[in-house]
Amino acid sequence: MMPASPLLSAIPGLRHTFFTREGGVSDGIYQSLNGGVGSQDDASRVAENRRRMAAQLGVAPAHLLTAYQVHSPDVAVASEPWDTATRPRADAIVTRTEGLAIGVTAADCGPVLFVDPRARVIGAAHAGWKGALTGVLESTIAAMEQLGAERAGIVAAIGPLIRQHSYEVGAEFVERFTLADAEYAGFFIPSAREGHSMFDLAGFIRMRLENAGVLMIDDTGIDTYSDERFYSYRRSVHRGEPDYGRHVHAIVLDRE
Repeated sequence: MMPASPLLSAIPGLRHTFFTREGGVSDGIYQSLNGGVGSQDDASRVAENRRRMAAQLGVAPAHLLTAYQVHSPDVAVASEPWDTATRPRADAIVTRTEGLAIGVTAADCGPVLFVDPRARVIGAAHAGWKGALTGVLESTIAAMEQLGAERAGIVAAIGPLIRQHSYEVGAEFVERFTLADAEYAGFFIPSAREGHSMFDLAGFIRMRLENAGVLMIDDTGIDTYSDERFYSYRRSVHRGEPDYGRHVHAIVLDRE
């Protein structure tokens, strides 16, 4: 069973999935549902994995869209399918086009799915620490408004990501946040290692959403580092693995 958001699941005419690594054809370190076209996995296996994801979302493979993610605050507006080779460089996608599944890839960073049920506008954002700090969530909400959404009516769901008990960072990381806003110190607690802290990415994402006026928020509560059903960049580094798989987390408006 794939994790889902109760808030999003209750909305008619909408489908979404936070995919795990189960149910695909990749093997080795990519076992098994690797959706990362930027990984070193066999391209044909990644294509088959994404075909399976598209089928679960009820769309053709070409209608499952992800961007070339660069840890930016940039947003792409999707109105028709795009080719993987020419996909936009962005860290969020918004659309009001029915039958287009928009998604983000992640392996510790925070996937956030959005919908304004009244306006029938959806969004998907890739919020790692850098994107969250530089405004990708706010950019996504603003782009949805350009398509007719109202932020007070937006529902957001935070997917599987690395949680505070697994996310140790150094002093320079903490300083980057506290220089931006001294109150951000509240998202760090001391680590067992001197000079290090544990960062609450999920809490930081929720705060940014709430400050932007989005108050209907779900959180799966899943930690990608400690839960072996999920790929984790940090876990792969700690294990000395040469690469890692990526999840796709996606949302789609059903055709009326």
